[in-house]
Amino acid sequence: MLKTLVVEDNLRLQTGLKTGLAGTGAVQVMGAVARGEDALEFCLAFGPVEVILMDVALAGEIDGINAAVAIRREYPRQPVVFYSIQDDDAYYRAFRGSGILSHYAYVRKSNYLLPEMIVPLLRDAVMGRSFVDPDVEARIQEVRQRDEQDPMSLLEPNEQTVARLLAQGLTNEQIAARLGFRDKRTISRTNGEIYAAWGLADSTTDEKTARTRAAIIVHTGRLTRWDPEDGSAYVLNARGEWERRPT
Repeated sequence: MLKTLVVEDNLRLQTGLKTGLAGTGAVQVMGAVARGEDALEFCLAFGPVEVILMDVALAGEIDGINAAVAIRREYPRQPVVFYSIQDDDAYYRAFRGSGILSHYAYVRKSNYLLPEMIVPLLRDAVMGRSFVDPDVEARIQEVRQRDEQDPMSLLEPNEQTVARLLAQGLTNEQIAARLGFRDKRTISRTNGEIYAAWGLADSTTDEKTARTRAAIIVHTGRLTRWDPEDGSAYVLNARGEWERRPT
């Protein structure tokens, strides 16, 4: 039987999953917790289970995706089956950024709620295979394309504010004063996060060049890449492909 940890913060559903999965005769529920933090603590205390059934939206400080990332730091490629009824861009964005490549499934709760449908997903995850519900895959790609075409969506709110002021030509000292920071190094650190999010940190070691290119991205509203050899600019088209920006 598949030794499984259930992570679900709705206690009524948690009980139903435990009963339903046990009733299949294919799953042994080793534990059930309500928070991502508790899932990590369970694994650290008792060792990895064969597979984790993980709700994405949880009651704790970290969601199911980030809980899985934390668990996989301790137990690489720990099999996880994610499920969620939430249709939230933030979760799809977190999943894209998690770097999870194998030993997983991600499905909509409304499509795969019955235990007899969950068991094959658990088995596949244990075998190293991966599966993404077509509904989820469509939304992940939608978020990806929107993010890549809207540079600001890749930044946190305070980073967006700094980027706009940077694009107005303000110095770090002026931005710090405008936002009420005593230490202009705070702005330097924020600039670094902006450059990293927009792929500017790797393309140049010249902060002035990165700053100028960041300002161009703000003004054009298009995520842009520059060829390191000849400096040609490329932008994403509607198909998510890089094409040379018209001069």
